[in-house]
Amino acid sequence: MLGVDMRGWRRSAAIAIAGASLIAVVLSGCTAEGPVTVNVPTQVDATLPDETVAEMRDAVTAAITATGSTGAIVGVWAPWSGSWVSGVGTQSPGGAEVTPDLTFRAGEVTGAMTCDALYSLEADGTLSMDDPVTTWVSGLPGYEDITLRQLCDGTSGLGSYTSILDGMVLKNPDRVWNARELVAYGISQPRRNAPGESFSSSATNAELAGLAVERATGESLAAVLSERVTGPLGLSATGIPSPAPATPGPSSLTGHWSQPNGEGAYDCSAPLEFSTMSSSYGGASAGAVTDIDDLGRYAQALATGALLPPENDRFSAPIPVGGDQPTWFTAAGGAYQAGSLIGKFGWTPGYLVGAFADPQTGMSVAVVLNNSAGDKNTGAWLAWQLAAIASKAPAAAGQTMPEAGLPWTAEQMRDTIAGNAICAPPAG
Repeated sequence: MLGVDMRGWRRSAAIAIAGASLIAVVLSGCTAEGPVTVNVPTQVDATLPDETVAEMRDAVTAAITATGSTGAIVGVWAPWSGSWVSGVGTQSPGGAEVTPDLTFRAGEVTGAMTCDALYSLEADGTLSMDDPVTTWVSGLPGYEDITLRQLCDGTSGLGSYTSILDGMVLKNPDRVWNARELVAYGISQPRRNAPGESFSSSATNAELAGLAVERATGESLAAVLSERVTGPLGLSATGIPSPAPATPGPSSLTGHWSQPNGEGAYDCSAPLEFSTMSSSYGGASAGAVTDIDDLGRYAQALATGALLPPENDRFSAPIPVGGDQPTWFTAAGGAYQAGSLIGKFGWTPGYLVGAFADPQTGMSVAVVLNNSAGDKNTGAWLAWQLAAIASKAPAAAGQTMPEAGLPWTAEQMRDTIAGNAICAPPAG
């Protein structure tokens, strides 16, 4: 399967960005790395048109039903038209309404941040992404053929520790895990493929990348992400919390993790609450917490390469995600490209998350659903559905609607979510 030529995409993006207005992210306090600028077109100060919002709200509501969630938080920013940031649904069945200011677990978006740190360390000469992982993580005899780049590209061939440990975490979410223990479970499985051969998502990759970051810096991953990612971007609600069992914050979105019965059916009227756990299980792969504004801004920074020098090669060699996936869906550098969008999506107990942005137009979409029992791709599908809707939003006064389109329709993503539903919509 052929992938999208991201080198050509990056060149065209650079041309578009060169003439765009700059959005400077100003920090309340300075960090070791200093603030950075995210180069995207200026966001018009307006709400998206009512018809656009109504269509997007319907999409989110349908995804809530399909996944057995009770609520969601969504942020959509279309610089030429307006924005929509909202909570949809309730915290629990019959509970309080979801508000957009609530925090939640960032899921596998954390892995992209861990790779931000690795590429940043390469940029300042501390390490090379072509170093064997064994250079920076001790106690891995026989894995000298895996590079740091392959960890972020998802081509290490290593299995994921989550496939072994999810059931244990369900029964004991308070357990604090050592990153090396998680890695040991991951590498205990047969390799999926030879290093560099093909893409496969694995939480073990991010855990190893996090250990390499800590070895290279002599600091905790949480501290490095604060210094090199969240601090420079001004993401005050985002970071890896202490491993002590806790909710995603003092005012957070309630998470759920429904389980099937003996016949494989879910009780969609009474989802199992799963909000409190140790961040150590997600760790470098999925341990961070965030809020919707931070998540949307991070997607823009990731897509535009704001944290790295312009000459970086992070997205220069995209890899097909799978033979059964469309050619416009590729992976590289700890992130995914879907058409013109760059971002990350995934799962962590309690939440399904997706965040994508278009570096040319500045459009950014961030979503979270509060039940992780549904298909783990749903965060991407919903984000892509909302992006398709937002891409057609009319221009506000004095603005120009971009010509670029997406290689899918909102209807296609709606049908995909519905086709993978664990819960059917109410009759009638």
